Amino acid sequence: MAEVGLASEPFKLGSETSLTYDLKMASWAWLYREAGCRVIGLEVKLEGPEGRIVDLAGVGPRNTFYIIEVKSSKSDFSRDNHTMVDHSDLRGLEDRVSGRTNLAKETLRQAMDYAKQISPESWRDVPAFKQALLDYRRVSGKEESYWTRTATYSTKFHDPKFMGIADFHYLTAPKGVISRSSLPPQWGLLDEHSEVLMPAPKKDIRKNTGIVSNFLRAIARSNTTSMMRSQGLSFPRVKG
Repeated sequence: MAEVGLASEPFKLGSETSLTYDLKMASWAWLYREAGCRVIGLEVKLEGPEGRIVDLAGVGPRNTFYIIEVKSSKSDFSRDNHTMVDHSDLRGLEDRVSGRTNLAKETLRQAMDYAKQISPESWRDVPAFKQALLDYRRVSGKEESYWTRTATYSTKFHDPKFMGIADFHYLTAPKGVISRSSLPPQWGLLDEHSEVLMPAPKKDIRKNTGIVSNFLRAIARSNTTSMMRSQGLSFPRVKG
């Protein structure tokens, strides 16, 4: 039988700071005490197998759905606070970024031809070729970073699909991290003491028995995972 141990931060992820964990617990306290949620989960995946994970999800009276995202710093907040216009502007740089790489590649080709003409035996040591190679690697590295950023660019806080999966959306952050003016539309704001700095408006979302069941099931799965992780347990999937 596995021993059940006690820890001061039993559900803390290895990748998160104590501040982030404390903010999650403050959010949990608010969901339970103020929102009346009796079903609450951490790290809940709500949009299917490939869906995004929310920091906390809760179900309150009359099957009211709550989602809370925790942000410990301004940079953490800004990573998700992009609009669809921001994403479109980023994608609009594609031709410019690719053009720079193509130009660097052509310059490298010309430098290689030149180096082979003047020094066939040691053309790789010709300064013009070495410089062109460095430039190409630098530019192609920037293009790779651009595509990585494009692929991971988050518009979560402004995504109509994401906003349509709960009645209330809240952000929890230390005071001063998120100002009221920077708060995304339809979001509320909690501080590190579970105080409401800005109430979230209630949204009229589609909800039926199947949706409620899926929401509850997602929380149940996350709680199972959290409990197993807190005790250092892992069970392989049984095939068949």
